[in-house]
Amino acid sequence: MKPTPAEVIRRIRRVEIRTRRLVNETLAGEYHSIFKGQGMEFSEVREYQPGDDVRTIDWNVTARMGSPFVKKFVEERELTVYILVDASASGIVGSFGRRKRELAAELGALLAFSALTNHDKVGLILFTDRVEKHIPPGKGKAHVLRVIREILYFEPAGTGTDLDAALDFLGRVTTKRSVVFLLSDFFDAGWERTLSIVNRRHDVVALAVRDGVELALPEVGLLTVRDLETGTEAVVDTASPAVRRTYAARMAALLDRTREAMKKARVDLLELRADEPYEKPLTRFFTARAKRVRM
Repeated sequence: MKPTPAEVIRRIRRVEIRTRRLVNETLAGEYHSIFKGQGMEFSEVREYQPGDDVRTIDWNVTARMGSPFVKKFVEERELTVYILVDASASGIVGSFGRRKRELAAELGALLAFSALTNHDKVGLILFTDRVEKHIPPGKGKAHVLRVIREILYFEPAGTGTDLDAALDFLGRVTTKRSVVFLLSDFFDAGWERTLSIVNRRHDVVALAVRDGVELALPEVGLLTVRDLETGTEAVVDTASPAVRRTYAARMAALLDRTREAMKKARVDLLELRADEPYEKPLTRFFTARAKRVRM
């Protein structure tokens, strides 16, 4: 059953109240120093002066005027923020009252309101095994509320995950250097090379959203498990220590591969769990990133 407009408004308002506090406590005063998304935009040309960098000479103007002129640039203070959210079926997993998709929505809202507070543009890409929704970057509260509404209530057609397709799409729809937040559980393969390419142009931050029930099998005897993205089912004997060890080892290997891929692509990774509070880890992550970027 689809929520009524009044229910949508109430939920968005609750998210706004909660994330507003986190915006003020976590990112206030540090926002632009946390990211290296700022670029340089052309301002004007002026005559060359001793000491100017010869690489800034505008050769077309120089040839036309008969004396050397250089280009002047100013730092762009306005950032473009893109939020990429994995909307695949595995997002409905949640063991302690909050689903992974709900945590991703709250994180997306936090980031969107941060962009609003700092007068930046924010865009959204929702994806599964295909790109499901694209909202080009825009400014203003009405735009941000639309972004948050889509994150909270969008009903995807696909169930699987294709990170590579989402990253490739981003690379094609934006040429302006952007801060990119990628929210996913990263239970996918084949995206590593495209992530590295995208991060050369943009400033990518990966937020891994998972749940404790995915990381270790509970000891509850025979358990029927279903892959939410493929629909395949299997009966697992969780009472067997060997079965639990094998599952834990495979999951640990998957997480290690993700971490290594992020490190190789030089992408900062923050791992969060839907069954645990995220405020303190998020604050520590952004504080450490701000210090490193300023160095």
